[in-house]
Amino acid sequence: MRKIRLLMIPMVLLAAVLGGCSLRQHFVENQPSAPSKNSINLEKSKDPGNKKLVEVVSNPSAIPVLVNKYNKLPDRYKPSDLVDPDIPFIFNEKVEKRKLRVKAARAIEKLFSGAKQDGISLLGVSAYRSHAAQTALFNHYVSVDGVKEAMAYSAVPGTSEHETGLAIDVTGGDGKCAAEDCFAGTVPAKWLEKHAAEYGFIIRYPKGKKNITGYQYEPWHLRYVGKTAAKEITTQKLTLEEYLQTIQVNN
Repeated sequence: MRKIRLLMIPMVLLAAVLGGCSLRQHFVENQPSAPSKNSINLEKSKDPGNKKLVEVVSNPSAIPVLVNKYNKLPDRYKPSDLVDPDIPFIFNEKVEKRKLRVKAARAIEKLFSGAKQDGISLLGVSAYRSHAAQTALFNHYVSVDGVKEAMAYSAVPGTSEHETGLAIDVTGGDGKCAAEDCFAGTVPAKWLEKHAAEYGFIIRYPKGKKNITGYQYEPWHLRYVGKTAAKEITTQKLTLEEYLQTIQVNN
């Protein structure tokens, strides 16, 4: 999501933040079986912005799990295979937001290595975020900007891809424009757009797709889906929603 604004966040939250459907059959690469649309647990809650029903996904550990404004993770979900990828971050602390699930961690290591071979330096900004951290962060934004505005740039707890352990925000090696609009058009951003799919990642919130994803263009937000899916999504210029044929977001 959009860059974290820290000036008014209490120290407890600061520590937490820095502490860091119907599917295509060819999702392969030994991934867990993905849920069909009929298998979604219809445990329902309300989206505070649009009052639409929010469905709780029944298989949150599936690699291609769809998490967005209307498909949320179970409240107590935490990935069981989180590890620290061997990549540099914009911070030095050994904290929670370094972590990714194993497959995503190994893939991002290869992506960083491939970028380096092409003369591109990258840094991690933020990866995994616990449900508690996302709750505290979102509640802070609501207290500052109100619910409607907060939802335009921050995910309601349970609907953030960072909670899956499959997403990571990255920036260039100089650390500038970390999760900021100015990252767009930079050499690292262009490299990611061209090569991320080779390593199993997609630009999760592409340009011109806000009406589908619910979020503005975020060239820094990478989501691991596996090489097969990533290549098809990127080649056909799709969103994950379109690829899974479950478009439910219309912001």
